[in-house]
Amino acid sequence: MEKTNRIQFEGQNEKNEEVDRGRFLDKELLESRTLVISQAIDAPLARNIYSRLILLEKDSNEKPITVIINSQGGSADSGFGIYDMLRFVQCPVITLTAGLCASAAVIVFLAGEKDRRFSLPNSRFLIHQPSTSAVGPAADLEITANQILKIRDQFNSIIAQETGKDIKTVTADSNRDYWLSAQEAFEYNLVSKIITSRNEIDAYR
Repeated sequence: MEKTNRIQFEGQNEKNEEVDRGRFLDKELLESRTLVISQAIDAPLARNIYSRLILLEKDSNEKPITVIINSQGGSADSGFGIYDMLRFVQCPVITLTAGLCASAAVIVFLAGEKDRRFSLPNSRFLIHQPSTSAVGPAADLEITANQILKIRDQFNSIIAQETGKDIKTVTADSNRDYWLSAQEAFEYNLVSKIITSRNEIDAYR
C-alpha cells in the first residue's frame, strides 16, 4: 500500500510539473506576442486565439503579433473566424508556416499582412475543396451541398483576393488536392518570403 501511494504521489507530482511547465510556456509565448497553431482548426482553438488576441491588443495595438502555423486544417467556419479576428485587431500580424499549412489553415495564414507572410524552407501548403460526410433526408443533403459550394466559393475568393490570382484559376487549382512547396507557394503569391532565421522576421517587428 505504501509503495502504491508513493507511485501515485510521484505520478501526481509529474503531472503538476507538466502543468506548471505548460503555464510557464504559455506565459512566455504571450509576453513575446506569439501564437502557435499546431493542431486542427476547430471551435476550441478559435476561442483560445480570440482570447489571446484581445489580451495582446489590450497590451499594445501597435506591436506586431506573430502566428506560427503547423496545421492540417479543419473547420472552415473556425478558419474564417480566426482570419476575421486577425484582421479585426489593430495590431500588425505576421504569419509563419513551419511544417504544414493545409485547407482552413491556409486561410488563417493569409490573415498576415501581404509583406509579412513567411515560410520556412521545408514547409508545405495544400489548398482544396471543402468536404463533408453529412447524412440525412435528401432535402437536407441538398441544403448541405449548397452550403459546401458557398464555403468553397468563399475559400477561393479569399485566396484570389490575397494572392492577386484570378478566381477561375484558384477554383481550377483547388478542384482537387493542390500541393505546393514553400517555393511554389512563394511563386503562387501565398508566401511573401521564404526565411531561414528569426532575424528576417525581426526586421518587420
